[in-house]
Amino acid sequence: MAYAAGVDVGSTQTKAIVIDEAGRIVGRALTDTGANVIAAAQEAFGIALRDGKVREEEVDYVIGTGYGRYKVTFGNAQVTEISCHARGAVHMFPKTRTVLDMGGQDTKAIRVGAHGEIGDFCMNDKCAAGTGRFLGAASSALEIPLGDLGPTALRAERAVKISTTCTVFAESEILSWLGKGRKVEDILLGVHQSIASRSIGLLRRVGIEPEVTFTGGVARNVGMIQTLEQALGMKLNVSPDSHYIGALGAALFSLDHIRASRAPARAGGKA
Repeated sequence: MAYAAGVDVGSTQTKAIVIDEAGRIVGRALTDTGANVIAAAQEAFGIALRDGKVREEEVDYVIGTGYGRYKVTFGNAQVTEISCHARGAVHMFPKTRTVLDMGGQDTKAIRVGAHGEIGDFCMNDKCAAGTGRFLGAASSALEIPLGDLGPTALRAERAVKISTTCTVFAESEILSWLGKGRKVEDILLGVHQSIASRSIGLLRRVGIEPEVTFTGGVARNVGMIQTLEQALGMKLNVSPDSHYIGALGAALFSLDHIRASRAPARAGGKA
């Protein structure tokens, strides 16, 4: 049995996936990226191996993806995160035609084909206002753990309108609303709605075609899922493994390489 792996080095967290020859996930890992990107990639890969009870020598090919993909020094190749999220999303949800990947520093909208091929994409590479970083600013300003933001926002009665378009000023606006006596949950729903609005703007630029799959770390936020679904008027594909879809896509590209390398040998054997 041979295995393939993908390591997605994000700005905030690093994910690793190990799959078997049938494309099934056998091991996964999630770690904080931190300052030492090379070490984060190695740590995530090691954890995924242990999680799947796989020896390193059993992994035939490793592909790095994400902003730190070139820091996956033990990898065999690199593939962009856009390609990997597209491939992983279609593998997990075969009817996916649009992908929204929301990470710590950027958000990407991707239109995909039936086999995960990219039709179009765009990203907010100039501003972090529609990303997980904006949620991080709210978490800091309100002194609420990131994991509690979504559930708290869902208790809101009337969202406040967050007008700032810059993460740098987000904390100031949030604290201003708090000083005016607005409820924390109403402020947080406003934050979620602001992020959702910007994300939907990206999706419209590539064309929103069902089914829409939500990937990246923010896909674990129930408040963001519900806010996006209400704004879009449709359900999103979300999996417990949505955070790992980039790494999964990288692992699937690794598996492609393994299969391709075997093809000539099989052809030669028949000749």
